[in-house]
Amino acid sequence: MNRLQSSLGLAIPFFFLLILAAQARVIRLEITSRQSPTFEGRAFATVGAYEKLRGKVYGELDPNSPQLAAITDLKLAPRNARGMVEYSMDIYILKPIDLHKGNHKLLLEVNNRGSKLLGNLNQSRADNDPATAADAGEAFLMKRGYTLVWNGWDPSATSANNGLTISVPIARNGDGSSITGPSYEYIVYDNPTSTRHPLAYPAATLTKSQARLTVRQHLQDVPQQVPAEGWAYTDERTIGLLPAGTPFRQSAIYEFTYTARDPMVAGIGFAATRDYVSFLRYATTDEVGHPNPLANAIQYTFSFAVSQPARYLNDFQTLGFNADEQGLRVLDGIENWLGGSSGIGLTVRFAQPSRTERNRQNHLYPEALFPFAYPVLSDPFTGNTAGRLAACSNSHTCPKVFEINSANEYWVKAASLLHTDLEGHDLADPDNVRFFLVSGAQHGTGNDRSRGPCQQFQNPTDAGPLLRALWMALEEWVVKGTSPPPSAVPRQSAGTAVRALAQAGALTGIVPQADLGWPTIPGVKYTGLITTRYQLDFGPSASQGLLSLFPPPVEGRPVYHNVVSKVDQDGNELAGIRLPPVAAPTATTTGWALRGADFGGDDGCEGAGQNIPFRATKADRLAAHDPRLSLAERYQTHAGYVRAVRRCVKALVHRRLLLAGDAQAYLQMAEASTVLK
Repeated sequence: MNRLQSSLGLAIPFFFLLILAAQARVIRLEITSRQSPTFEGRAFATVGAYEKLRGKVYGELDPNSPQLAAITDLKLAPRNARGMVEYSMDIYILKPIDLHKGNHKLLLEVNNRGSKLLGNLNQSRADNDPATAADAGEAFLMKRGYTLVWNGWDPSATSANNGLTISVPIARNGDGSSITGPSYEYIVYDNPTSTRHPLAYPAATLTKSQARLTVRQHLQDVPQQVPAEGWAYTDERTIGLLPAGTPFRQSAIYEFTYTARDPMVAGIGFAATRDYVSFLRYATTDEVGHPNPLANAIQYTFSFAVSQPARYLNDFQTLGFNADEQGLRVLDGIENWLGGSSGIGLTVRFAQPSRTERNRQNHLYPEALFPFAYPVLSDPFTGNTAGRLAACSNSHTCPKVFEINSANEYWVKAASLLHTDLEGHDLADPDNVRFFLVSGAQHGTGNDRSRGPCQQFQNPTDAGPLLRALWMALEEWVVKGTSPPPSAVPRQSAGTAVRALAQAGALTGIVPQADLGWPTIPGVKYTGLITTRYQLDFGPSASQGLLSLFPPPVEGRPVYHNVVSKVDQDGNELAGIRLPPVAAPTATTTGWALRGADFGGDDGCEGAGQNIPFRATKADRLAAHDPRLSLAERYQTHAGYVRAVRRCVKALVHRRLLLAGDAQAYLQMAEASTVLK
């Protein structure tokens, strides 16, 4: 029971509040606008109407705090008269007008590059400033009484289009001069018109001999240097090709290395989130007397994140930020979607948190550094011992965690390292973490009528129904102690995992077709291309966040071994949660894809997957030399297809992996489909 929930009749000792106020890092919370009610006054079940609060938080950090030692350059940031480092960030809150009618649970959505991506979980529109009744959609979360909060954490995000950002200081040398160091830009434009590229940090000098631009058409090609007369600085934050106005070659890979200046103290973004959630959960007022708008109303705290911010939460845990400065737990439950086994690289000098590695992009950024798994492991290549659970185990602040990934994260981000050792062998699940693969899904929900830059149509598998069911299971695990559904991922012990093979000196490896079990499908190319997870050497001070080898070399580096799920005779994955598109399929769906001829040939198509429909009849497939059974051979009739979907849905509901409403929606879609009609 939460010690601060006075609505349940619990008194808060006055001395305890004094301790919190004295140590709080949120100095000032300003509400700059309030819309009450919001959503045009729409009432949600028994919770009633919601209101919207927007504002800013002004915080400060002690640069000498041992808890903040992981924030690179914090001691080199400017300090105020109290010797503290200041920051400010945008905040956004959607809450029941009457908090007593809410469920006393806070949901922090960690934003993605400033944007809110809660819509798929909430069954609502994707909007950075929802306001109308229609914007709330089905309102999965509001009907259950959640208070929803957001805050800026990514200093590279902008406030454009109602985005959320954070203002952090620039680190400087002791004499006030600019800090300089190596920076790296991986540049690809999938269009023939882009003529300029913005740099993450300003160049320390515009002398071109101290920078280098290379180009290649394919990832495995040898980069060719662009001569000095072939490019120029437009200004200290921009480069372009010469003559001026020359576009970058469509889908070619350019890499630019240069000396940058004025690094942001980006790691403050971890402490800012920690202190914001802690304040909303535990405090009554800020340090200047402004009231906490959620005071005494929050009993449990959860987070939800999609992709980039899920990687942020991986590091948030690893670096110990789930314990606040009083040693209290910040987040009770975490649902991470699409984070893979990677981190965010926020605590390095010249951080670029907007970057993300996939099978053709950004392999050489400090995103995927040991540790990957939750248990404490030893790295045989460096001798380091670490795990994502180490810090919270020491402070007794570990949350309950669901790590949910699409097949794409296994192919392009080595997600299996979340639940295997560094050789690809199974690890036992920690007591507080479960792992789930959404079988055959791409990174998000694709458009099966569009190829984009890829060879095949995209994969439309929608994980939203599973995310909602797992959300309810996570809530019950945190609040009631109800055991969650068991992990569902590729396992060597179950015979469902196949190990990727590295290729010496190459950024990507392969999964042999025979090992995977992939069928030969006419018109579909299989190369087995997969990301290789190297132990990269960024230089002798990399552990302090200072990169001297950037980008780092790959040749001769050791490899951490990753696995993916084996597939059935159709090419659909065997392991993981097989939603109806996989368990009662009308197509082969994959989490990997290859680029089309005009967009980099057979290189990886990053976050995309594939949707490869079955033929309608046996005659059709035999004529096409397609080894996969036709729809008619599988289901005989439309009613047979609907029965197959019903069996799948019933099994998922029984396993607590599908809620009743979503189960009914699947059945309605099957009935309305044109399969064998």
